[in-house]
Amino acid sequence: MGRNVRIFISLMLLFTVFSCAPQRGYVTITGFAQGGTYAVKFNIEGVETAPEEIRDSINAILSNIDNSLSGYNKNSLLSRFNEGTSIAPDRLFMDMYAKAYDIFLETGGVVDAASAPLFDIWGFGFANESLPSDEVVAQTLKSSGMARLKRDMKEAVNARGMLAPADLLTSGEARPKLNYNAIAQGYSCDLVAEYLYSLGVKDMMVDIGEIFCDGVNPSGRPWTLGIDRPEDGNNDPGSQIQGIFKAPEGPHGIVTSGNYRKFYVRDGKKYSHSIDPRTGYPVQHSLLSATIVAENATLADAYATYCMVVGLEESQRFLASRPDLEGCLVYDEDGVFQTWCSDGFVLEEAE
Repeated sequence: MGRNVRIFISLMLLFTVFSCAPQRGYVTITGFAQGGTYAVKFNIEGVETAPEEIRDSINAILSNIDNSLSGYNKNSLLSRFNEGTSIAPDRLFMDMYAKAYDIFLETGGVVDAASAPLFDIWGFGFANESLPSDEVVAQTLKSSGMARLKRDMKEAVNARGMLAPADLLTSGEARPKLNYNAIAQGYSCDLVAEYLYSLGVKDMMVDIGEIFCDGVNPSGRPWTLGIDRPEDGNNDPGSQIQGIFKAPEGPHGIVTSGNYRKFYVRDGKKYSHSIDPRTGYPVQHSLLSATIVAENATLADAYATYCMVVGLEESQRFLASRPDLEGCLVYDEDGVFQTWCSDGFVLEEAE
């Protein structure tokens, strides 16, 4: 997932408090994580923990995620597992696998964390290959998929607490490789939000490429987000806006996935990073971006990916059947951007 949503917040009052006086107002904490920047804004009133400690704890959470689940950190548990090395899986590694397997089953294999080899051969994973032959795609499909793996990772962990990749297999011989790019940033948002809730925070916006928010912004109004216009080459979030969305009351993950930032063109044909793990090929359809609102950012991340794989019509049917979700789909119709929104997703025009 890319940074497809830029936050627009009308800040009438923004305080960063670093004193022993009673803590009031909103604090903003920023830093670097997962190949980009993050921003966490929250109301500190009623919270006893000092902002410095909160900042350090957030950085520690994100560092732990990187050391466990990042495919770009060559020393992470995930990278070593993908290289075929036995690892001692930590809580994050086990929890992410369980969530990914649930999502795989719920989406009928459309969102598949064990399809890492497919993304690699197309140049969108942790390798730089591109334009594989049909034979390579067919062979790679045989070595991909959660269906080849045990449902419960604990069953593959030995008495010494070690997990050998081969012990996770239920069929086939090729070792499993995992890629959590479809849900990792949303999952990171949820973990940071979980920590803030533990401190008593009620009003928050967590932006780690994807969004989790609850409560109200510093002006006492709903958090407001800009949905980027899904135009090829629009790599500057917020520079071209399709519309403005006000987050609903209560806790929500809000995630946009699109095909306009990660793609390449060969012989006049566009190859997007949305790969259907059921076929092994990049998708070819009119849907350009999908913004999903769900109860948490992990699910919003997963369902945004789901929509980008299945396309416009199936995404419309899916969202219409799910009263627990809202969504906004931007698609191409004869070269013109069109927008479809579920009943509860109100998109206002950008000023």
